[in-house]
Amino acid sequence: MSVLPSLLADDIKCCVCGNTNPEKFQLKYQKEHFAVVTCNVCSLHFIPPYYRKRIEYTQYKNADVTAAVRSGNNWVKIQRHKLRFKFIQKFVKSGKLFDLGAGWGHFMLAGKELGYDVYGIEISEQPYLYCVNDLKLPVDHIDFFEMDESKKFDAITMWDVLEHIDKADDFLAKCAKLNKPGSYLFLQVPQIDSYFAQKHKDNWKMMGLDHVNYFSKKTITQILEKSGYEVVEIKSSFEIKLFIMYTLLPLIKKLKGNKKQTVQEANKTINAAERQQYFNKLMKKPMWQLKLFVFLHNRLYNTLSALNIGEEMMVAARKR
Repeated sequence: MSVLPSLLADDIKCCVCGNTNPEKFQLKYQKEHFAVVTCNVCSLHFIPPYYRKRIEYTQYKNADVTAAVRSGNNWVKIQRHKLRFKFIQKFVKSGKLFDLGAGWGHFMLAGKELGYDVYGIEISEQPYLYCVNDLKLPVDHIDFFEMDESKKFDAITMWDVLEHIDKADDFLAKCAKLNKPGSYLFLQVPQIDSYFAQKHKDNWKMMGLDHVNYFSKKTITQILEKSGYEVVEIKSSFEIKLFIMYTLLPLIKKLKGNKKQTVQEANKTINAAERQQYFNKLMKKPMWQLKLFVFLHNRLYNTLSALNIGEEMMVAARKR
């Protein structure tokens, strides 16, 4: 790692420990369109504001992606999310569940099927409209910081959300106001100290301008404790669907096209709609084959998790 260039020091702050001293940060990776810096006080890795000012998330999914999602198999998607509920049900078996960043809504749909009283918000318009119009879910299209704090929940869930948030400490402080004492926050984030992150370094597929925070087990525990939570479990997570769309598909495209092209280069040429369409194609099978796929998928997922082989982590934290 090298000394932090002065250009990257502007408005820099670590959301975990609050460090604002430019001399206590180092440049970890310099990429073409962004850089990752490290806080020397707590070891959080993140993208500094200099690059983050160039991106926003309100319309990051378009109508083509919506059409691809709409043509997919909802039963398969619900089964995938039921794996997350097996983790949740160890701590919260029922009650009011708030899904923060509802996305396409299939997690909420699984929760509704399992008897939870679900509610969600989604800032991106296309997923929000799909949740409300297609899935008939109680989802609002609002800024989280404007949410009514009189609402209280038994469980708050965030799947692949916190890595996108510039002021993650303020975000979690808001969550704490919505959690009842003794209730839970469940989240999933890419894990910078995972096997895959350490192996691939700056070529790790989870690394990009849209992911600002790269938490380790240590730093996710620190920031949650700072926000009034006690971490009760951290579990390794390997998203097989993401492996299919972000590793297998680029590999196939490389083999069919320019074999001199790297998998990383092939990945950059694939848009979100293409990824979803490819997954849909794989899932257009008779129900008995889909049930077999889900059975094998769950066995593989649980085995990899038990062996601590994954590039993300699921975290359960209790509100003090």
